[in-house]
Amino acid sequence: MTQSDDARLRYLAAQAVAREAGKLALRHFRARDRLAIEHKGVQDLVSDADREVEDLIGGSLGAAFPGDSFFGEERGAGPHPLRADRLWVIDPIDGTANFLRGLPQWAVSIAFVLGGEVEIGVIYDPVADELFAARRGGGAVRDGAPIRVSGCADLTRATVGIGFSYRRPAAAHVAAVSASLHGHCEYRRTGAGALGIAQVADGRVDAYWEAHMNAWDALAGVILVREAGGWTNDFLAGDGLAAGNAVLACTPALKDPLMATLGLPSSAPQS
Repeated sequence: MTQSDDARLRYLAAQAVAREAGKLALRHFRARDRLAIEHKGVQDLVSDADREVEDLIGGSLGAAFPGDSFFGEERGAGPHPLRADRLWVIDPIDGTANFLRGLPQWAVSIAFVLGGEVEIGVIYDPVADELFAARRGGGAVRDGAPIRVSGCADLTRATVGIGFSYRRPAAAHVAAVSASLHGHCEYRRTGAGALGIAQVADGRVDAYWEAHMNAWDALAGVILVREAGGWTNDFLAGDGLAAGNAVLACTPALKDPLMATLGLPSSAPQS
């Protein structure tokens, strides 16, 4: 089997497993009053559904590709050292707070890293039954149809998703929102970062910014945007895989105006 065939098998498997995991998550969503809920941190929730969905993803992909490693939001990297090679990076339910409150903005996110590069990204929105997928060098699709970033080049016509978590000071988020509004740029916050980045790839919003995201939230969306003709910073720079990083994903023409508006250094790692 060639390396190309191997990558295609993983690409198809990731999509099938994302749909299967999404169906399981959706059943829990419709019976969420029965779930046991824990607090991992400030405004950071986890439930039985998150763990069960992650186990399904890891079990299915592990059975299909027994030599691969896994890094998930709920189970971590397991007993193996974290390496950016043949590594599945999983967020079973991106937007758990929305999920547990009955809000429809949440998704299953699966990325595959090969040789230090994001090779595959799949984000499945079970409520809308939309599956976003990309493979490095192969373009990006929604439900099999090609997608592209919007092409917006004017901040005064742009809509930007701005995410937030308490891993960074609230003041930085307030400053980003204020800068966007003073730049006459509209903004959104959905509470599901992976889905927010996928919306950039699909041209529904023009950019997404968050001061810190974890790899399981960001990587699938990053390759989606790149393969849809957009630009992102290099999320894996430094210790991005293990420790997370900032994310900026946008149309190519908005990169410089957004970086200036948000006060980001032009020397930030780019890709």
